[in-house]
Amino acid sequence: MSEHYFTNNPQSDSKPFQFQTTINSYNLSFETDDGVFSKKQIDYGTRVLLEQFIAPGVEGDLLDVGCGYGPIGITLGKSYPERQVDLIDINERAVSLANQNLQLNQISNAQAFVSDGIDGFSEKSYAAVVTNPPFRAGKQVVVEMIQDSFLKLKNYGELWLVAQKKQGAPSLKNKMEEQFNNVEVIKRDKGYYVLKSKRID
Repeated sequence: MSEHYFTNNPQSDSKPFQFQTTINSYNLSFETDDGVFSKKQIDYGTRVLLEQFIAPGVEGDLLDVGCGYGPIGITLGKSYPERQVDLIDINERAVSLANQNLQLNQISNAQAFVSDGIDGFSEKSYAAVVTNPPFRAGKQVVVEMIQDSFLKLKNYGELWLVAQKKQGAPSLKNKMEEQFNNVEVIKRDKGYYVLKSKRID
């Protein structure tokens, strides 16, 4: 039985893999392994999301939800050295790799933590939540992430999410609209939607 990348403690044998890539003009190195999402290259949706992301005007920290081995959080850390970046994932192996990759890429303003979702993770409020959600965990998990993101955001903080049309991007767009009373399609690219909602109290 193959394990999903959203398993808390993957039991699959460790088969480390390393690669270098460029994201948003940053040359980055990644250590990955079996039991994590997109082991051999940065997922296309993640790339599209990072190419579009601009930190909101509100001051504050950034939160990468479902961080995997860390490409989103690492790129955010490079891009916004004045902000703290927290990375969370249910997968212990992924979090361990993310912390290794933060060191490998000399990111000092970020840290990865094991957490089953956003609810219950720290008391902080964030300027932005950025995620390529774990769709294989089920759509309800992603819907809860949208709801929990709203509660974690500062006033005028933003949720940035990437989803494929075939993964239900249009219905997630509706869910974001329902939760935040606003949603914007920032980009459509090869079936991927980058969606943004802003919390306005």
